[in-house]
Amino acid sequence: MDDKEKLMEFEEFIKKISSYRGRHTELVSVLIPADYNVHEVVKQVEAEKGTASNIKSRVTRNNVIEALEKIARELKNGPHKYPKGMAIYCGNTSLDEGKPNIEFFTIEPLIPLNTRLYRCDQTFIIEPLQEMAETQEVYGLLVIERKEATIGLLEGTRIKVLQKMHSMVPGKIKAGGQSSQRFHRITEGLAKEFYRKIAESMKSEFFELKNLKGILIGGPIPTKEEFIEEGQLVTKLKEKILAVKDIGYADEHGLELLVEACQEELSMQEITREKKLLEKFFDALGKNPDKTRYKYEPVKKALQMGAVDILILSTEVQKPIVQELRKIAEQMGTIVEVVSNETDEGIQFFNLSGIGAMLRFKI
Repeated sequence: MDDKEKLMEFEEFIKKISSYRGRHTELVSVLIPADYNVHEVVKQVEAEKGTASNIKSRVTRNNVIEALEKIARELKNGPHKYPKGMAIYCGNTSLDEGKPNIEFFTIEPLIPLNTRLYRCDQTFIIEPLQEMAETQEVYGLLVIERKEATIGLLEGTRIKVLQKMHSMVPGKIKAGGQSSQRFHRITEGLAKEFYRKIAESMKSEFFELKNLKGILIGGPIPTKEEFIEEGQLVTKLKEKILAVKDIGYADEHGLELLVEACQEELSMQEITREKKLLEKFFDALGKNPDKTRYKYEPVKKALQMGAVDILILSTEVQKPIVQELRKIAEQMGTIVEVVSNETDEGIQFFNLSGIGAMLRFKI
C-alpha cells in the first residue's frame, strides 16, 4: 500500500469515527503515544472502570464498563509497545436506548503520536489524528501586477485562493514636465503602499504555517521584482521564495499559470507528478492505443494476463473495485498509481472511467 492510499484510508477512518454520536457520555477514546508502555495504559483503563461504576444511569454505566473491559482485553493481547502509537475507540454506537452496540476501532497513526489521552464523552476525540491527515507540505502563491494581486495556497493538487487585492495605482497618462514627474512620484508611492499591504497579507496567511514548503511568485516585469525589493516582506518569508516567474495574469487563472510555470521547482510535488503521468497515458492512448487500456473490464482482463506495467486509478473510483484491481496488480508485479481529480487531466481521466493501464506489451 503506497502513502497516498494510506492517507486515503486514514481520512476515511477519521470521517467514520467522527460521525458517531453517543446518546450519553459513553464513547471512550484512548490515544497511546509512540513507544509508550502499554501496561501503563491498561492500569489506567482498569482504574477508570472503578470511576465508571459511580455513573448514575445503569445503562450508561454498563456500556462504559463494557467498553473499558474490551479495550483492556485488546491491549493485553497486543504488543508491549506500538512504534508509532495507537488510537483506540470503543463505545455504544447504537441510537436505540434499549439496544446497545459496543463497537471497537483501532488505527495506527501516520506519524508517531505524541499525545496520551483518555476521554469518555458523547463523541470520539479525533483532533490529533486530523492534524496528521492535513497536507504535510504546502506552497504559498502570489501573482501580482500594479492593479491587483491574488494570494493563494497549493495544497497537494488543489489551488486555494486566499485573498484578492486591488490597488489605487492609476494608469499611465500623457503629460510632460513637472506634472509628469509629480504624477510619477504619486504613482510610485501608491505602488509601494500596495506592495506593503500585500506583504502584510502574506505574513498573516503564511507566517504561522508550520508546513509551508516555499513560496512561488509570478507577475509581469518589473512588478514582481519591485515587490520583492520594496514590499518589505518579512525575512522569514523572503527566504522561502523558491521561484519568480513571468506571468501575465494576477487572478485565479494567474495562480494556475504560476503553478504550471514552476514545474521544475515542484518536481516533487504531487500535482506535477500526476499531470505528467496522465499526460503520458493520454499520449500513449492517442499514439499507441494497443499498449493502453481503460475502463474496468478491459483493464481487469489485461491485469489477469500480466500485461499491465502501470495501473492508474482515480481516487473517485469505488473502493471495492480499487481493492479488487490492486490485489490482482500486486500478484502480477504491476505498479499502482492513484491520481486525484483536482487537475484538468485528473477530471479528463475520471471521465474515461477513472481506470487506466499502460501495458508492458500489446495484447
